[in-house]
Amino acid sequence: MKQLILFLILLSGIYGEILPAWTKALEKLTPEERAIISQKATQKPYEGEYLYNKDEGIYRCKLCNSPLYRSKDKFESHCGWPSFDDAFPGAVKEVPDSDGMRTEIVCAKCGAHLGHVFRGERYTAKDTRHCVNSLSLKFEKKPEPALTDNRKAYFGGGCFWGVEYYMEKQRGVISVRSGFMGGKVEKPSYDEVTRGDTGHYEVVEVTYNPKLVSYEELAKLFFEIHDPTQKDGQGPDIAERYRSVVFVNDEDERETIEKLIGILRTKGYDVATMIREKKPFYKAEEYHQDYYETKGQQPYCHTRIKRF
Repeated sequence: MKQLILFLILLSGIYGEILPAWTKALEKLTPEERAIISQKATQKPYEGEYLYNKDEGIYRCKLCNSPLYRSKDKFESHCGWPSFDDAFPGAVKEVPDSDGMRTEIVCAKCGAHLGHVFRGERYTAKDTRHCVNSLSLKFEKKPEPALTDNRKAYFGGGCFWGVEYYMEKQRGVISVRSGFMGGKVEKPSYDEVTRGDTGHYEVVEVTYNPKLVSYEELAKLFFEIHDPTQKDGQGPDIAERYRSVVFVNDEDERETIEKLIGILRTKGYDVATMIREKKPFYKAEEYHQDYYETKGQQPYCHTRIKRF
């Protein structure tokens, strides 16, 4: 078997040939993987493991483990194979295909056959499509941020559905929960809060990774997705529980909010946002979580307006 594999490698041609250093690694592959990587075969369309993969991470060469493509470079071309419009600098080599018509792409480090590259199709702004066999790749998923790195922030700006909707779209946000804070009743229900005698505000609890997004960035987003000048609610939602409020964890957060309010006031905004010390947070009923995503709707009283 080893002699056969080596013979096939030598037949692969001077362009994109598997380098001798990777012969042992080639022996560990399945027959189908070897046929593609060393003999330039093509995997059947719509059967590849990574065709519909949307996880964040890096696609590496299955033979030598070199990084080839980022998940952000992947796009849907409906061609039946994973498609990328860019690669890591110097990771992929282009060589004339034996059919004289197409351009083959191989791993620049080990020579493994990846697929073909096409241009002029206008799928993306880069006008390039690396059409790659899934069996030439292995995917390294981006690890989830460690929970010990995460922090929580609390914002109330009207109906919590809309604030949650925009906060969840912010890079670095791990999760957002809609709930209640600031009142005198433990574990209040939505009906109790809406009666207006518990003293709670509708707020969201934002869990975020401070290595990816800062508290100030979240606070700026908060001031841009609701009207911080409205004193009696938010949009058509008029009630004490809908007022603009930030519950801070410490003095650093308080100073950040005060600084941003100061900036807005210099721009002519009569900010009504209240600053309160953090109180116990009570999660709202399950039907309030991810409300707009579940309903497939857009917020009716929240929209983002650039203010900073």
